[in-house]
Amino acid sequence: MPFEVSVADVDEAPHTAETPADMARRLSAAKARVVAAATAAADGGDDTVVIAGDTVVSLGGAVLGKPRDSTEATEMLVSLRSRPHTVYSGVALLDTGNGRLASDIAETQVFMRDYSADEIAAYVASGDPFDKAGGYAIQFEEFHPVARIGGCYLTVIGLPLCHITRNLRRWGIELGHDVPAACQAYTGRICPVYEAILADG
Repeated sequence: MPFEVSVADVDEAPHTAETPADMARRLSAAKARVVAAATAAADGGDDTVVIAGDTVVSLGGAVLGKPRDSTEATEMLVSLRSRPHTVYSGVALLDTGNGRLASDIAETQVFMRDYSADEIAAYVASGDPFDKAGGYAIQFEEFHPVARIGGCYLTVIGLPLCHITRNLRRWGIELGHDVPAACQAYTGRICPVYEAILADG
C-alpha cells in the first residue's frame, strides 16, 4: 500500500496510575488523531487511513522513556542489563473519512545480555539511544543488546505488522502480500506468534 510518514508531536508523559500497556495504547491513538488533523488540513479532507504507533519499555512495572542525556541513557542500559523486561507497542488506525478508531496492543518479553560498561559507553556515544524508549534499539547490530525475546520482534522495533494487519482486516482492508512471510524475510527471524495474532481477528 502506498504510504507517507508523518511525525506526531504529542506529550509522552505518563498519566497517574496508568499501566505501561494503557500508556502505549493512549499515545498511539493520540498520535493518530494529531496526524489525521494535519492530513485533513493539508489535503482538503480526502479519506485516508492513519496508522500510528507508540512503544513503551517497562522494567518491573516502571516505564523507561526516551533518555534525556548520556547519563540517563547509561543508567537505563545498566538497569536493563542481564534482566528481562516487557515492551508494549500500541497501534492505532484512524479512518479520516468516518472518524472510526481501532487500537491494539502488542506485548513482547525481552531478555538483555550481559553487555559490558565499555559497550554501553560506545553505544551511548553513537547517539542512537536518545530517541528510543528504554534507551536502546534491538536492531542496532554493533551493540546487539538483546539475548532473546519471547514474542514479536517488530513489537520491540515499534511497528507490529501482524497487529496492524488484523485490524485492517476487521475493516475489510486486505493487503496484497503475505505479511508474516515478508516480515520474516526482512528481519531474518522465524516468528513463533504470527499465526495466533492473525487468528484473533
